[in-house]
Amino acid sequence: MATESQPRAHKAGTFDIRLIIALLIGVYGIILTVMGLWFTSDEEIKKAADVNINLWAGIGMLVVAALFILWAVIRPLVVPADTETETGDTPAVAGE
Repeated sequence: MATESQPRAHKAGTFDIRLIIALLIGVYGIILTVMGLWFTSDEEIKKAADVNINLWAGIGMLVVAALFILWAVIRPLVVPADTETETGDTPAVAGE
């Protein structure tokens, strides 16, 4: 049985920038949602035209984070197996 010597393409996985963005937006969304639910006073809501802006912004950010995760799951990035440049040259190493 012969083994393949050619490298195979693989998914970017956790290094997909969409997942990193989703994590950052999601963390801020959780913080704003918690602040909106339990730590926003009636006076602060009154200043914001009777809208609990922390709550709504937090929920919106959580929805956006979920959409980013869904996008990354449905259409994962595939890293090509061939990492050489189009000319066939290997990348230069500093100091050479």
